[in-house]
Amino acid sequence: MTLGGPEPAAVVVRTVISRVTDPAPPGMPTTGPLVDRFGRVVRKLRISLTDRCNFRCVYCMPEGDIPWIPTGEILTFAEIERVVRIVAGMGVEKIRLTGGEPLLRPGVEELVARLVRVPGIRSVSMTTNGFFLREKAGALKAAGLSGINISLDSLDRDRFRQLTRRDELDRVLEGIAAAASAGLEPVKINAVVMRGINDGEIEAFLRWVREQPIQLTLRFIEFMPLDGSNVWTRDLVYTAEEILQQAQRIAPVVPLNNDPADPARLYRFADGRGTFGIIASVSQPFCASCDRIRLTADGKIRNCLFAVEEFDLRELLRGGAGDEAVAAAIRRAVWVKWAGHLINQKGFVKPQRAMYAIGG
Repeated sequence: MTLGGPEPAAVVVRTVISRVTDPAPPGMPTTGPLVDRFGRVVRKLRISLTDRCNFRCVYCMPEGDIPWIPTGEILTFAEIERVVRIVAGMGVEKIRLTGGEPLLRPGVEELVARLVRVPGIRSVSMTTNGFFLREKAGALKAAGLSGINISLDSLDRDRFRQLTRRDELDRVLEGIAAAASAGLEPVKINAVVMRGINDGEIEAFLRWVREQPIQLTLRFIEFMPLDGSNVWTRDLVYTAEEILQQAQRIAPVVPLNNDPADPARLYRFADGRGTFGIIASVSQPFCASCDRIRLTADGKIRNCLFAVEEFDLRELLRGGAGDEAVAAAIRRAVWVKWAGHLINQKGFVKPQRAMYAIGG
């Protein structure tokens, strides 16, 4: 099976602008932690540094011309740091830098160093395609990066080239080794599983992790409806249950004690050789325990990966608003978060932004 589809139209998303004079919604606290109407407390912020990427993964981006966010609309490092300082004052503890490909952003090590010094921030990590890690891993570790997720959807060169539209498997494997050598712990490998595409590699992936001389955590991710070419269908989703069944063919599997707010359900092989996780956003949603929000590269708060509404911070940041006004806008964005996405249900509406424009 191959993936293909029409080129995406220009991104159009409903953006809500919180004004300084807007009253707080009924019941919304104006102090204390960031909390929504359902009592979920936000502890994590994912920040997209760019929508650009040097790969063209078929489940994420089209191959042709893409309407990139203009450079002048991308948040500066100073603006990002300001947002992080504000949310840290409301209880956010963990930051993850994403893209596009975040290592395409010049000087990203400087941003990491700035963010790890923000009072209240316990960790700054990153999700990357691994291409630049051969050169960047040491500097990222020195800057204070505390963990890294590396996308790798195939160990087969031809299939890797088909999925990423780039012949760079060896380079990514070198990046994984460089990350481990630099001490970027934990090193997590993210593999998006698609039925008929790479589901036949699940056991090969697990055997590979079990044989590695370095400690890796493999995480399988169900294919989500956030692809740039609009090819997602339910039939392409290879479910968590099916993934687990394949793992159990290798050796007995033991579930680990999972943090309910962690998107991955973790397992280890009973013989102690290898740990893996499954992120089942489609078949087993974990919305009830979600503790994260997202900041897009162009300064919009998204209170859910699948949100169809965004809340503009950039206008406030560049319009002279004080920290209290920015904090109030973030509180409003979090407060109105819905109970959960509706994938597989009649009311589901696919976000108009693809994953690369949201932040992975």
